[in-house]
Amino acid sequence: MAKISDLKLAYQVFLKAYPYRRVDWLPGARLNKPLSEARVAVVTTAAFFRPDQPPFDASIRGGDSSYRVLPVDTPLSTLSIAHRSDAFDIRGIAADKNLALPLDRLRALADEGAIGCVAPRHFSFMGSISAPGRLIDGTAPEVARMLLEDRVDAVLLTPV
Repeated sequence: MAKISDLKLAYQVFLKAYPYRRVDWLPGARLNKPLSEARVAVVTTAAFFRPDQPPFDASIRGGDSSYRVLPVDTPLSTLSIAHRSDAFDIRGIAADKNLALPLDRLRALADEGAIGCVAPRHFSFMGSISAPGRLIDGTAPEVARMLLEDRVDAVLLTPV
């Protein structure tokens, strides 16, 4: 497990000075059916994008709060990574994209009957968004509405 002291000095200073938001936590939704009947989606912050989609824009101050829709039939081998943080080593997810977007694993779980099915759409965000206002107010609720449209029962969050 990495420690803050393992980071570059600039990141250590940033983390200590960052004005973290205080959020009063509310309990999340409860799964009201067995997992073996649930439709499952993935939301990742690996900054994956398909060849027909623009990469995330690393030049946006505070982070690119947009998202990319990844249909379930997207071949993982076709995905590129546009993560902006040089504090994150992408070699692991570049070698096996299932680490951050486990669609192959979810399909296997559905085949085994451990989950009901895999959702038709999954979503990728850029990580390292240091100014999350646009994400909280706009894009996150938009993705939540699409998950509801897809009748998703459970979401696997894979932060990177």
